[in-house]
Amino acid sequence: MIIAWVLSLLLLLSSLVHHLERLAALEVVSVSIYLKSHQQFIAAEKALVECEQHLSNISGLENAACHIQSAGKNLWIISSKEKPVLEVLVFLDEQTNQVTRLNWRQQFE
Repeated sequence: MIIAWVLSLLLLLSSLVHHLERLAALEVVSVSIYLKSHQQFIAAEKALVECEQHLSNISGLENAACHIQSAGKNLWIISSKEKPVLEVLVFLDEQTNQVTRLNWRQQFE
């Protein structure tokens, strides 16, 4: 009877170790995915800022990392090409060439 109890206790402990290993592996994967998505978000935001800064001279942007569309009345829609796709609506003051961000959103597929 004692042998069966000890064996069942060892089986429970090995099951616990197995589940803890799986939980630790999932946590490592979760953290790496979080860091990668954070880096991609920052890269997309930097691309938008670069396009905003050069909006008054659109032809000066070679191999731009964003799409630029006119929305009429000095409004422009700028969206990043890489994922995650961020989109901003900006107002370009033609007299001062100052760009004002009105809103932004993340596009989901």
